[in-house]
Amino acid sequence: MPCGEDWLSHPLGIVQGFFAQNGVNSDWEKKVIEYFKEKLKENNAPKWVPSLNEVPLHYLKPNSFVKFRCMIQDMFDPEFYMGVYETVNRNTKARVLHFGKYRDVAECGPQQEVDLNSPRTTTLERQTFYCVPVPGESTWVKEAYVNANQARVSPSTSYTPSRHKRSYEDDEDMDLQPSKQKDQHAGARQAGSVGGLQWCGEPKRLETEASTGQQLNFLNLSSPFDLNFPLPGEKGPACLVKVYEDWDCFKVNDVLELYGVLSVDPVLSILNNDERDASSLLDPMECADAAEEQRVHSPPASLVPRIHVVLAQKLQHINPLLPACLNKEESKTCKFVSGFMSELSPVRAELLGFLTHALLGDSLAAEYLILHLISTVYTRRDVLPLGKFTVNLSGCPRNSTFTEHLYRIIQHLVPASFRLQMTIENMNRLKFIPHKDYTANRLVSGLLQLPSNTSLVVDETLLEQGQLDTPGVHNVTALSNLITWQKVDYDFSYHQMEFPCNINVFITSEGRSLLPADCQIHLQPQLTPPNMEEYMDSLLSAVLPSVLNKFRIYLTLLRFLDYSISDEITKAVEEDFVEMRKNDPQSITADDLHQLLIVARSRCVSQRTYLLIQEYPIKL
Repeated sequence: MPCGEDWLSHPLGIVQGFFAQNGVNSDWEKKVIEYFKEKLKENNAPKWVPSLNEVPLHYLKPNSFVKFRCMIQDMFDPEFYMGVYETVNRNTKARVLHFGKYRDVAECGPQQEVDLNSPRTTTLERQTFYCVPVPGESTWVKEAYVNANQARVSPSTSYTPSRHKRSYEDDEDMDLQPSKQKDQHAGARQAGSVGGLQWCGEPKRLETEASTGQQLNFLNLSSPFDLNFPLPGEKGPACLVKVYEDWDCFKVNDVLELYGVLSVDPVLSILNNDERDASSLLDPMECADAAEEQRVHSPPASLVPRIHVVLAQKLQHINPLLPACLNKEESKTCKFVSGFMSELSPVRAELLGFLTHALLGDSLAAEYLILHLISTVYTRRDVLPLGKFTVNLSGCPRNSTFTEHLYRIIQHLVPASFRLQMTIENMNRLKFIPHKDYTANRLVSGLLQLPSNTSLVVDETLLEQGQLDTPGVHNVTALSNLITWQKVDYDFSYHQMEFPCNINVFITSEGRSLLPADCQIHLQPQLTPPNMEEYMDSLLSAVLPSVLNKFRIYLTLLRFLDYSISDEITKAVEEDFVEMRKNDPQSITADDLHQLLIVARSRCVSQRTYLLIQEYPIKL
């Protein structure tokens, strides 16, 4: 390994060292952050950090250093915690200062107790994000991250694989030992919380004896916990992320890469359950809302682990084949970009041929699909998003497997995508718009809560005659607003809150789509495969993995390349537009000019000349 393992397996020991050297001086916190920053700069060090995206939770050691690639689904209210607290030995009366940062459970020995009245206690504030894996992340992206990760992990003593292989129902039916239950509840009654930190007189016994089955029993005292993933069928861990610095820099739907301390202490589940038991003694009408909020904001750590963030960065993209930050003028990044830009033309030609075959020989449709896949909202003028390019591919066979297999091709090319099957049932049943649940005090996700640069494929060929009810009408309206304005109005009951987005929408339909589109292209098949599945499978298998990776780099990289036109070109465009208006004033509008400029921009970006090789402007 490039560096010692202590900072990976025992990060709190490193923090303790800085705290002991500097005491209550705030410099110790800055030194901790700088220490881990330097460690991660060492050769391939990030690859040695276990990731919650790739490693099962029961293989990760509690309080170890981990990373997590995720999207902020919700932001909870800031919470207070004991940044510094003091314990007193009941026998010797000796006093010891402890740090509370990066912890959920206060460190307290068998003969020690927390002095809640100590003048040396410091109360600080931290922000909690509810984070989920990146919605719609492609399989090839997941596999690439898994193959790159070199972390050495083994089953944790607190979480064993056999326990997690059983279903929740099996866990609930386990024959738990009554003596253990009695001990745990007795220990929990000695526990308490103050300043955001849970504390307990005998944490070690509780940690080793609390079982996953018991925690799930606590969970099932009320309705099953919803992990709140935006897209149906998503898997992976959801996490409560505790952020200590610069949390104002982040917002809902941002994609982050986090490095921090993993907290899965079973004591949290026991304490939260006891709080719910205590609240049940009160007036049910008064405490129902508080109990539901407690359930959602403090789920069992075995189901929703906590990460105490040491370092966090907002990701421009999640393509593992590209440098993480394309806007840094580092030699490695520049060499990578320049090397790839030098072969841009042959890569585009190969991609065009590949997509032409996927579109049954229609090269014009393939051209427009390339322009669509590299399009992005590069700026906004008032309410108008500039750069979006929604394409409606009409002429697709109704109720055939063509659109399904075409989406599979797109999945192999883009880092994140989702296929929305536009049926009457789905439009009426699915929840597109996120809404605020004031009872649980959380944002309930919807289908359109997606991170930037997600490819949304709307399959309209499945639409049959039927009646849209009120939710269906609202869903169609939300989808239309997303396409037109690149925004989603989240429902906060008493008002709507506008969330700008940058989602590439590709619509497949038999006739002209019911949804707005920037461009409609009618599919002109040049061949009719007898078996569509075999045809698409053979197309994918015929492409070398190295060539497929070049396609993926091409489509991601070109979204971030800067683009500008000279004053001479601007003047020529104005003159051409005036001339077009003179010849046909009724049909040529400002919207037409806008679309022509978007197509021209995308076309130029997709065919960069040698001039760009000399300098590499990357959009910030």
